[in-house]
Amino acid sequence: MPINKEALELRKKVLENKPSFIRQESWRYVRLSPSWRKPKGIDNHHRKQKKGWPSLVKVGHGGPKIARGLHPSGYTDNLVYNVKDLEKLNPKTDGVRFGHSVGKKKRLEISAKANEMNFKIFNARVSTSGSKS
Repeated sequence: MPINKEALELRKKVLENKPSFIRQESWRYVRLSPSWRKPKGIDNHHRKQKKGWPSLVKVGHGGPKIARGLHPSGYTDNLVYNVKDLEKLNPKTDGVRFGHSVGKKKRLEISAKANEMNFKIFNARVSTSGSKS
């Protein structure tokens, strides 16, 4: 059972009414991916929000404030670079994600301490014995 269940349900409910934001005329040209780009043309119909064009990304489309920064498991997502960073966090509400630059040696130290303190680790690697071949 996830923590912050009400916040996650509220986020899911709000997301149902959120439009899908697609790049202008990506439906017309294969070379344009549908990933969002802000329309910037001087006479652009999409930028001017004319009728019949997809909606623009605006502040009002954001999710609920209580659900921001939550991992789908309900824990807050926190980057950790060393063992000292774990001391600032609460294992009941905070989850742990290793920073990109953390190496294997320090990752093992942090994960041992995190398991000891009962933290949820989001990007724990499954250790495989041996080297890459």
